[in-house]
Amino acid sequence: MPELEPGLTVLLPCYNEADHLDAAWASIHAALGAVDGLEVLIVDDGSTDATLERIRALAASDDRVRYLSFTRNFGLEAAQEAGFRHASKQWLVQLDADLQSPPEEALKLLTVAQDGGYDVVFGIREHRRDPWVRRLGSAGLGLVARAMLDIRIPRGASVFRVIHTPVARTIAAMELGSPYTVASIISVGARYACVPTSHRQRSGRSRWRPGRLVGHAFELFFSYSWRPLNAAYAVAVGAALSCGLLALLALTGALDAGTVAAGALLILAAKILVTAVIGRYLHRSILDARHGPAYLVRETNLEIPARFRLDGGLMRLAG
Repeated sequence: MPELEPGLTVLLPCYNEADHLDAAWASIHAALGAVDGLEVLIVDDGSTDATLERIRALAASDDRVRYLSFTRNFGLEAAQEAGFRHASKQWLVQLDADLQSPPEEALKLLTVAQDGGYDVVFGIREHRRDPWVRRLGSAGLGLVARAMLDIRIPRGASVFRVIHTPVARTIAAMELGSPYTVASIISVGARYACVPTSHRQRSGRSRWRPGRLVGHAFELFFSYSWRPLNAAYAVAVGAALSCGLLALLALTGALDAGTVAAGALLILAAKILVTAVIGRYLHRSILDARHGPAYLVRETNLEIPARFRLDGGLMRLAG
């Protein structure tokens, strides 16, 4: 991996953000354009609209714009990993393409990180403008993670953060099968701080649908805590003991057939729940053991390792 240069990388993951990219670039340039050693690294996560065309135009107009375009939609965590791995500056700030977090706030996070000696500074959004269902879901996820599963994630932390790029590269090199970046940052022992920041309303509909949010929660719960599995063990033992007791009571005639049937159904439901939890951990183990990159790149203006390129780094011959 090339040596890091002084300066700041702005990481901008995109998925079907053609309508927002020009405004995002204008806002980033206005807020951070004077930063020495600025790099804007745009990761196109397999967009199906004109996002890549807009990225190409931006890269052609300003040599500070670098980009990676995935072969398909690999997901936000894969786009973050790519940005962490291929950023070339000492510090990295992550923004949304719709700029819910104002770029000018990045300088505040960067100042705190440099002056305080922190590896990561999270922007905590004040007066969050997401729909109430999203806010309630995020608060509930954090509460369960901290209070029940002992997963220590900062309250209110989001993708808006400044991170020391060597730390980001360490996290990317872990190549976790089920990544949850905020939890990964904490799990490696990174020194972090939290800073209040403003929040803008997203234009258009959010791409974070309920099913995706639930899946994201599962990544956190089952990838960073063994407590659900330990609880499943306890439920399995309780179900086994209940089966024996139910059978004994049925043989002695202490319970009628209806009660026995109802008890058996409850025990079956517990067994199904235990099977689901164990299956989720098996799924996690398969992902963690899977060899191969988390993403493949079809097009880029960077020099990247061949293993991350669809063509293996071989140029296509003309004709």
